[in-house]
Amino acid sequence: MEHAWLSLLPFIIVIGLSIWLKKILPGLVLGLLVGALLVKFDILGGSQKSVQYIVETISNADNIKIIGFLYLFGGLVGMMRISGGIKGFSEWIGERIESQRGLLGLIWITLPFTFMMPMFRIMMIGPVIKSLMEKMKLSKQKVGFTMDVSTGSVIVLLPVATAFVGFMVSLIAGGIQKYSLDLDPYQVFLLSIPFNFYAIAMLIIGLIWTFRSSSEKENKPDQGSGEKQDPHRGGIKKEISMVKAQPWNLIVPLFLLLALSLFLLWEDGVSNGANTILEAFSQADATFVMLLAIFITLVITFVYYVIRRQPLDELIFHFFDGGNQLMQAIILLVLVWSLSLVAEDLGFSKFISSTLGSFLPDFTIPAIIFAIGAAISYFIGSSFGTWGLIMPLGIALAVSAEASVAMTVGAVFASGSFGAMTSPLGDTTITTASILEMPLVEYARYKLKICAIGAGVAIAGYLAVGFFFM
Repeated sequence: MEHAWLSLLPFIIVIGLSIWLKKILPGLVLGLLVGALLVKFDILGGSQKSVQYIVETISNADNIKIIGFLYLFGGLVGMMRISGGIKGFSEWIGERIESQRGLLGLIWITLPFTFMMPMFRIMMIGPVIKSLMEKMKLSKQKVGFTMDVSTGSVIVLLPVATAFVGFMVSLIAGGIQKYSLDLDPYQVFLLSIPFNFYAIAMLIIGLIWTFRSSSEKENKPDQGSGEKQDPHRGGIKKEISMVKAQPWNLIVPLFLLLALSLFLLWEDGVSNGANTILEAFSQADATFVMLLAIFITLVITFVYYVIRRQPLDELIFHFFDGGNQLMQAIILLVLVWSLSLVAEDLGFSKFISSTLGSFLPDFTIPAIIFAIGAAISYFIGSSFGTWGLIMPLGIALAVSAEASVAMTVGAVFASGSFGAMTSPLGDTTITTASILEMPLVEYARYKLKICAIGAGVAIAGYLAVGFFFM
């Protein structure tokens, strides 16, 4: 296509506006409109084309499965929150914490019960951890970093039962469909997990950092920041204080969701001709299985809560409230999908193949993608946004340069993890700083010094593995 370079314009608009406004949504809307106008150059026709891209995105069967999963998952989280599950578990184990190292260990111990969604985990354990650390001389920054690194470096590495899985698989599926690759999206996702070098490095660094000697100067308790407190923090405390502690109300639905996800993945894979568990997981229709698992879990959990005399109107209200809290991610995902359709109509794939992909050595692709994505994610503070923006570029470069698709996909996910964990605009950074009453910028700088080590390890890992093994 003669003017294929114009396919970069929507992405440039999204990235530039996101960095300027510190929000990704306005950039996505404007990028979609500008791209549609380039496809059909008149105001009314371009606007109609924008809506057509959105309708086409929502009409896709796989896309609507992902949207349904995300909303139902948010609803389940809302029900678990109001039922007091994590509050009960944290209070029970909190009574047994007597040392600084024990408190830091508690943060990691709660992971199997709160790994489904980062914000859910931080908001649930944060107030409990804060109440326990007040009687110990332990740095707020160290406690906050332990909360964030035990969240961000683990959840992105889990292959089932998290709010990330559906989103991540859908982005991979979009790239595979564009290039007609003979690959299964979920299998590529599984293969990409060992290549998320940043998350793996931060998991190791985080464990060492949080369990090192507690006799350092940084363990001196922090002084008050004097900053204006986030009004949302008071709302979190009020809601948690009013909820009765019910640990089984978290444990039962959580393990039910895990068991159903694994069983249905195996069952669907076997029905498609798989002979082993790994084959079954790779051949299963993961998007449908995840939707089915969350649906069955919701029905059983709802009945379970009613039997345990949880108020019916309260359950319904918090189901919708939890689902609505994921609407921002859902809208973001729809716009990212639509933007990808625009870019393809403008010749994005052909342009990448004929330019960057023709001279970049294949072993450098994952490292370059990680570096670009990490910079963008730091400025916009969104892992979802970074993944949506960088995945089309990453897969296009991997295909054109014949680099490893799985490794490049892993680098994309790693780059988004960097920004989500370090950026002062990241949801977890803001929420953790708010709950623990820390100055936001100072806390972000504290984390950046540690996370930069993980980023350096990741870049070195991509270059080394790409050069010697790919």
